[in-house]
Amino acid sequence: MIAARLHAVGDLQVAAEPDPGEAPPGWSSLAVTSVGICGSDLHWFTDGGIGENRIAQPVVPGHEFAAVAMTGPYAGRRVAVDPAIPCGTCEMCRLGYHNLCPTVQFAGHGDLDGALQEYLVWPDHLLHPLPDELSDDAGALLEPLGVAIHATGVGHVRPGSDVLVVGAGPIGVLALQVVRLAGARRVFVVEPLEHRQGTALRSGADEVWSPEEATAAVSDATHGRGVDVVIEVAGTDAAIATAVAVARPGGRVALGGIPSEDTSSFPAAAARRKGLTFAMVRRMNDTYPRAIALAGGAVDLDSLVTERHPLAEAPKAFSAAAQRLGDKVVVAVSSS
Repeated sequence: MIAARLHAVGDLQVAAEPDPGEAPPGWSSLAVTSVGICGSDLHWFTDGGIGENRIAQPVVPGHEFAAVAMTGPYAGRRVAVDPAIPCGTCEMCRLGYHNLCPTVQFAGHGDLDGALQEYLVWPDHLLHPLPDELSDDAGALLEPLGVAIHATGVGHVRPGSDVLVVGAGPIGVLALQVVRLAGARRVFVVEPLEHRQGTALRSGADEVWSPEEATAAVSDATHGRGVDVVIEVAGTDAAIATAVAVARPGGRVALGGIPSEDTSSFPAAAARRKGLTFAMVRRMNDTYPRAIALAGGAVDLDSLVTERHPLAEAPKAFSAAAQRLGDKVVVAVSSS
């Protein structure tokens, strides 16, 4: 089979590799169809790691993916794949917080190869059959939609809330749609890139501002009160500072952005004076059924895909995604 393996910063090599072999009991053999390139994938590609983790050995990236099951309970069917494999036995898993499992394995992270390969094996219980109306690309993008759903929950978005989303990459654009469906009264977006500002407006944002405009604009729009909830998905200290500046006293900030390094900072005095609550968004937790339901009607995932490349051009796809000239870049591994 063909696989794209990341060896070092910017060194993504496409080559023939052995097939994964027979799936063990409780696992299925998959033929990968579509893989989305995520911002966290780009951290590995451009920075050599993410947070405290660094490339320790060559790894196949890719955790947003859809496939066709070749064996197992869904043999012959198209499936979306949950990329996180929790242990299932620790305290967090037993409490239902699978995303907080301390030994969770994640596709394309550490020593677990991800989806930028033609075939792989995956646990049956992490496969979710795709309805006919969802494309393979949409199946791959259920993962970022799941993160948006989880961020909305962590943010405690309530009907009638004013919400600001900081960052209009794919997860930010999906978050603005999900918080709207959760009953938000107004949804504002902060984004520096003009083409992504346009995507946010087309996706239902009430107002979109540059980072330089945000503080004054939110004050004007809310008559000095500030927003109830901020969902931050940019991963920079400047984005967190914006969140602190625009949140109302007693407001809530959901931090979903992942910085390149393992440290983030924020204006402590202002945050303390406002009594803000910060909540960390750790990937997602059992959101695929809800994501499939939303993608089948209220949320259009295919419109986010602005560029597609075959697996043989995976390095080109990563370079294009790193330039952030569009929205979502997808690698088409095979057709279903």
